[in-house]
Amino acid sequence: QVQLVESGGGLVQAGGSLRLSCAASGRIFGTYAMGWFRQAPGKEREFVAAINWSATTTNYVDSVKGRFTISRDNAKNTAYLQMNSLKPEDTAVYYCAARLRTDWGMAPLHEYEYDYWGQGTQVTVSS
Repeated sequence: QVQLVESGGGLVQAGGSLRLSCAASGRIFGTYAMGWFRQAPGKEREFVAAINWSATTTNYVDSVKGRFTISRDNAKNTAYLQMNSLKPEDTAVYYCAARLRTDWGMAPLHEYEYDYWGQGTQVTVSS
């Protein structure tokens, strides 16, 4: 029904920056929230950031606050994750997620609240 495709991952030195993109396509109706999660080998998938439809509310996990910024362009059905001051512990596969049929203010923090997921993009931060 809805497809999400992440891009922008890669290898970067500690202290560097990357900008991830998530393009949504398919049967998208009304308003929807978008979020980013990440998963390192041997670890559970964890919440990173989320943004509501109107981009008036954002949520971040504490470990990325001040370094990462989530944004969106609704005309392009695309979400972004700007990652600055990257650390080796940020190394993970990053997944984009979408929650359809939200109101303007929802920016969910929980994995179970999202309906669709991308394939993931690898981010590797070297020291």
